[in-house]
Amino acid sequence: MSDLEELQKKVRKLQSRAATAKMELHDLAEDLPVNWTEIKAIAEKAFGAFAELDAAKRELAALENSR
Repeated sequence: MSDLEELQKKVRKLQSRAATAKMELHDLAEDLPVNWTEIKAIAEKAFGAFAELDAAKRELAALENSR
C-alpha cells in the first residue's frame, strides 16, 4: 500500500472518530443539565479528534499536491 493510500485510510478512520466525538458532544448538550460535569472531558475528546483529523487532512493535501 502506498503512502497516499495509507494516509487516505487514516483520514477516513479519523473522520469516523471525529463524527463519533461530535455526536457524543451533541448528545451531552441535549441532556443538559444532566451530566454537566462531563462537558470538559467530552469537549476535549472532540477537540482532540478534530485537531488530529485536521492535521491528517493537511498532510494528505500536501502529499497529493507534491505528486
